Amino acid sequence: MKLISLFSDKKFFKETIKLALPIATQNFILSSLNLFDNIIIGGLGEVAIASVGLANQFFFLLNLVLFGVVSGASIFTAQYWGKKDTTNIKRVLGLCLITAIFASAIFTLFALIMPNTILSIFSNDPEVINMGGNYLRIISLSYIFTAISFAYSVTLRSIGHVKAPMIVSVIALGINTILNFALVYGVGSYKGIGVYGSAIATLIARLLEFAMMLYIVYKLKTPVAASIKELSDLSFEFIKKFFKITIPVILNESLWALGVTVYSVIYAHMGTSVIAATNIVSTIDRLAMVIFFGFGNAAAIMIGNKIGEKDEKSAFLYANRFIILNPLLGILMGVLIYIGAPSILFAYNVSAEVHNYSNSMLHVLGIFLCFKVFNYTNVVGILRSGGDTKYCLFLDIGGMWLVGVPLVALTGLYFHLPIEKVYIFVFMEEIAKFIVGLPRIASKKWINNLVVH
Repeated sequence: MKLISLFSDKKFFKETIKLALPIATQNFILSSLNLFDNIIIGGLGEVAIASVGLANQFFFLLNLVLFGVVSGASIFTAQYWGKKDTTNIKRVLGLCLITAIFASAIFTLFALIMPNTILSIFSNDPEVINMGGNYLRIISLSYIFTAISFAYSVTLRSIGHVKAPMIVSVIALGINTILNFALVYGVGSYKGIGVYGSAIATLIARLLEFAMMLYIVYKLKTPVAASIKELSDLSFEFIKKFFKITIPVILNESLWALGVTVYSVIYAHMGTSVIAATNIVSTIDRLAMVIFFGFGNAAAIMIGNKIGEKDEKSAFLYANRFIILNPLLGILMGVLIYIGAPSILFAYNVSAEVHNYSNSMLHVLGIFLCFKVFNYTNVVGILRSGGDTKYCLFLDIGGMWLVGVPLVALTGLYFHLPIEKVYIFVFMEEIAKFIVGLPRIASKKWINNLVVH
């Protein structure tokens, strides 16, 4: 009866769906972009898949740094929106843009100067390194524009304006898909340029996404349509408060990205077929998680708004609802992945070995997905929304570096277990984070009002 009353609030579900579906749709589109890229590149063979996958691994690192920056900013944005303080929201956006542009500029510089050196960290296959290096040099030109689009997109979402970012992503996906196929394989008398055509297509799509995002923000005069003066109206105290909360998030995402990179290095030393299989599975993993990204971000917005309104009782109630609802949906999605693995892999033109590796890994993903969903909801949707970013850093990084990375390194490099068995140990970090993270929600220590004067 108590469980029924916990989920009897129609207004809660209406608001959740209103926020979660557009965010999930946008994430689905972005993940689909990667999936379409993989499928299109898949027709060029395993070396091409591995090359693009490793080059995109470098962007994955940047993306997580950017996610750390915008996630930290969104904590403040959601709470400020709870008290309808648009002046400080624009200041938060300004700091977010400055930090994101600085980070992406550094990544761009390294990608342009030493792309092959970067990729040699992940693979020792000369053909993969050379092809991936040229791809990386082209795609890196989009990093700064992507960072700006990302900052505006997440800020809009944090104040409940979720449709505009979704529409921009839909258009960008359409452009990218059409250009990708045309430039990779050619159209009519034009002969495609293979992997490099994919890089150029994605670059053009991200430039157009950047232009469309700024046009919508300022043409529609949204609450985040800030002038340069409003964005740069920053006091030392404001900057200090911002980075006190945001730096643990940036460190969290950066160290987590480094851990994922270590996983990739281990996979790379297990062979090119393993690289190809893990790239395929990671793309499907991201695609499966999109609905939970939607619900997790909806949780962060709704809980953050309630904390900003000083309604801590509702914030805690919302947290309990999300931490039950999301993992239940995770179990359902896991079953679908487990059963549908052969059908999912039908689109890939790969060897029997890569197919078998991927199929077995998808079974593992299906079994453990609900734990991954729980931890994402807990860290991104609940604890961070209350400003509990130091605990999130301890939880996320402790699970990865004290459990996941050592076990994967040991089983993959020392015991030389097959990839499907090694992949099981990746999820041991999720089990550890589940055990340690669950009591934190009940403690209510994560609820902190950051915008009270």
